[in-house]
This record gives sequence, C-alpha cells and structure tokens, in this order.
Amino acid sequence: MDFREAQDRVDEWIGRFEEGYWPPLAILARLVEEVGELSREINHRFGSKPKRADEAAAELELEIADVLFVLVSLANQQGIDLGEAFERVMDKYERRDRGRWTPKVGPGPTETAS
Repeated sequence: MDFREAQDRVDEWIGRFEEGYWPPLAILARLVEEVGELSREINHRFGSKPKRADEAAAELELEIADVLFVLVSLANQQGIDLGEAFERVMDKYERRDRGRWTPKVGPGPTETAS
C-alpha cells in the first residue's frame, strides 16, 4: 500500500462516522498516547523494564501501525499529501546527511535489518 492508498483508506474509514476527523490537538494527544504504547513495548523488548507477569504481549508491528494511522489521520485532517511530503523530506535527508555517516561497502539499501 502506498501513501495515497493509506490516506484514502483512512479517510474512507473516518468518513463513515458523523464525528469525522478530530481537531488537531485531539489527534496530537492520540498520537502521543500511541507513541507511548510503542515506547513501552520497545522498552519491554530492548530496555531495562520487563513486562509484568500479568501483562499481555503486544505486537510491535501493530504498535507502529497505530502511530502511522494517527499520523495519516492528522495529514488528512490538514489536507497534506503524505507521498509528496515524504518525497520532500527524503530529498532533504539525502542532501543534508549525504556525508554524515560512513558509507557501507558491499550490498546496499536492499539489505534488511535482522
């Protein structure tokens, strides 16, 4: 799914309800809440705070997707084309950070993290 498809799908979902999009500050509060849940899961997996015995396991990919859903909602509410915005930000990073880190020797960007 590309950004346009994601934005259309979220818009279709939210459009089913009378309330529609929340105001920007309410969406921001929801984003902070979702990032907190993501942070908690990462801290449980990789940090120094293990889960309590009675705590259910969370799926990291769903926590990330929850954050993405809220960001797409905010972009839609503000009339932002995420595909266009992402292209602009990648151009910024590619220019600004071109010489910032040591380039890899060998296989390039198609490698996946383990």
